[in-house]
Amino acid sequence: MLEPYEQAHYNHLHEWLNHKWDFIVMQATEQYKAGKERKKPDRVVFDCQERAYWIVNRPPRRTHSALDVGPERLIDPNIDEKISFDQYRRMNMFYQQAIMRSKVKSSVSLGALVKYITTYKNHDPFLAPCLPSNPWQTDNDSYWTLNMRRVDVPTKMRVERWSFSLFELLSDLRGRDDFKIFLKKEFSGENLAFWEAAEELKLGTASSMSTKAETIFKTFLAPGAPRWINIDGRTMGLTVKGLDHPHRYVLEAAQTHVFLLMKKDTFFRYLKSPVYKDIQKKAQSPEAHNFSPAQLEQNAQSRSPGIHPMILWQQEEEEKAKAAAASAPVDVKAMMSKIDRKK
Repeated sequence: MLEPYEQAHYNHLHEWLNHKWDFIVMQATEQYKAGKERKKPDRVVFDCQERAYWIVNRPPRRTHSALDVGPERLIDPNIDEKISFDQYRRMNMFYQQAIMRSKVKSSVSLGALVKYITTYKNHDPFLAPCLPSNPWQTDNDSYWTLNMRRVDVPTKMRVERWSFSLFELLSDLRGRDDFKIFLKKEFSGENLAFWEAAEELKLGTASSMSTKAETIFKTFLAPGAPRWINIDGRTMGLTVKGLDHPHRYVLEAAQTHVFLLMKKDTFFRYLKSPVYKDIQKKAQSPEAHNFSPAQLEQNAQSRSPGIHPMILWQQEEEEKAKAAAASAPVDVKAMMSKIDRKK
């Protein structure tokens, strides 16, 4: 049962709409037909106008509808509330962002989700079995050995995952090494080198931040740099200005720009290159293990502790330092001076 004031509001609404219902249906039909005949730019403009109208003409803040909580309100909507200049500025920014915010249809978002699941379902350990076996169930570490960070010959599943996106390729250190080989043959390895330097700056210590930022600027961004990268003037200006007071994310804009350049051009050329096709042919496809209960028990008894991750990380850092020292340019003058001193 409705309360007396609710029944009065309901009767008033019924009387107000009853004699106008035919007009409302006719108006809605005409608007629907007119909307179909409009061109796409006009529909976008009208959509923005309608969203802006409902954002501006929404009920005042902290106002409760009488149909929901009765005639008593927390504030009187007829009283003008004093709003400061800063509040007006914030409201204006909010309305502008709300009008320009892109909208995605539910069908498009669901299609993207289905595509993602279809792509990754064979690489999800909850949906597909691990090859050759799950080490947590069989106590056999072949899976971890085959999928080490810098293994010589990766598995086919791992190589297939590199083709999903540039992010997947760069996230895998083995795939990144293969991508470096391709870029070296293309004489365009400076983009990836800059991306890696920006990642090291993000994850490095605070004490070495200024030194690393200065080194990156001299190597990649300064006029006449040995490995100068090609980015637009606006991004270059923002990056150079931010290097006056360096922080972890000072190269974020330039790094994103370089990443998009590699994603649009270099990544697709890599997938079609002989380098990627060669690693696809060499990739190994391990067969599934079929352990008997006795073998599983034997695996559990002969279980041995693996190499600690910190030891693996130290070994990788040593190899990286040796590779950097081997690829560093040789100072001829310094070498000649050392030879003269020995003589």
